[in-house]
Amino acid sequence: MEKKIIIVTAPSGAGKTTIVKKLLAEMPQLAFSISAATREARANEVDGRDYYFMTTDEFHQKIDENAFAEYEMVYAGKYYGTLKSELERIWSNDQIPMVDIDVKGALSIKEKYHQEALTIFIQPPSIDALRERLSERGTETQASLDERLAKARYELSFSHEFDKIVVNDVLERAYEEVKNLVKDFLNIK
Repeated sequence: MEKKIIIVTAPSGAGKTTIVKKLLAEMPQLAFSISAATREARANEVDGRDYYFMTTDEFHQKIDENAFAEYEMVYAGKYYGTLKSELERIWSNDQIPMVDIDVKGALSIKEKYHQEALTIFIQPPSIDALRERLSERGTETQASLDERLAKARYELSFSHEFDKIVVNDVLERAYEEVKNLVKDFLNIK
């Protein structure tokens, strides 16, 4: 079996996670690639299901062992990465990894896996729409909102480097567009 990878990325609040969850629910050939992270688990998160939570020392040990397909310091002192062993686990189950990561990580994986990887950038309709979505979550302080929006502007500058860009102005339409891109890439009718 070909070792293909689907990579979906977007600025925080663009709808990426919602789209990825719908794809995983509808397409059994896909499996969620669990990222490693050095941040604290949130109340509803489970180690080994949502993330592989690690200390910074453990994460650096994995870097030294060349255990990551990609990794980034996404926020100050907060590392995230895709373990090679996680991709292998999914491929050994005859499934395709669905990787939901930040822009830099997505480009790193694309660089390593080239034609085997499909990279999709979910773009918000505008920065103002993104600000509104993030504010509605009620999880952001003004400082964290400003940090996420600054990061979003930066990430949007890389959108042209992705195989496909999908603007999420209407969630259902964006989802159908992403699903069709994935089906085409995997040659599914």
